[in-house]
Amino acid sequence: MRRRRVGVLISGRGSNMRALVEAARDPAYPAEIVHVVSNIADAPGLDYARSQGISTAVLSHNAHPTREAYDAALSAHLKAHDLDIICCAGFMRILTPILIRDWEGRILNIHPSLLPAYMGLHTHERALADGATEHGATVHLVTAELDGGPTVAQAKVPVLPDDTADSLAARVLAVEHPLYVRALALVASGQLSRAQEDRNGQ
Repeated sequence: MRRRRVGVLISGRGSNMRALVEAARDPAYPAEIVHVVSNIADAPGLDYARSQGISTAVLSHNAHPTREAYDAALSAHLKAHDLDIICCAGFMRILTPILIRDWEGRILNIHPSLLPAYMGLHTHERALADGATEHGATVHLVTAELDGGPTVAQAKVPVLPDDTADSLAARVLAVEHPLYVRALALVASGQLSRAQEDRNGQ
């Protein structure tokens, strides 16, 4: 089966992008990371991608007058690289329908909570404030509803009595990497769509 061509969007160090790149070194993995795009010129993750021989690009949102104009330019750029799947990995932009329509069902995002709990920002602080006993991360398909797309995979971690937002964040990040690798494999191999078809047929 042809390996799916994946583009990754980042704004910072791209630790989840690194995990995907490392997983894709295995020829049996159903996806290959072929392009990395950042809206921040000095994002550290770009240096890592270049060191791995992966093509990179910087598309600054400041160069476009509106979110829609930026997303139209970004979508055109991604299409030009013949990509099958887009993975958001710490891409600090809220995507507009302009881009989402072009890539419907093919954009993944990882969010640091057990969605639908704690959509949006400051998830660890909110979990602690609520006295939650478990927390975690979710990989989901991106839709027009912020953090509201269908769940692909989740991973849970316990919330410990002495946790701070930083310690909880570190524990969640440790499960994010293997979670994203597993979720991308599900989508790239077609297992996710087959599972959805099976559920719809019941």
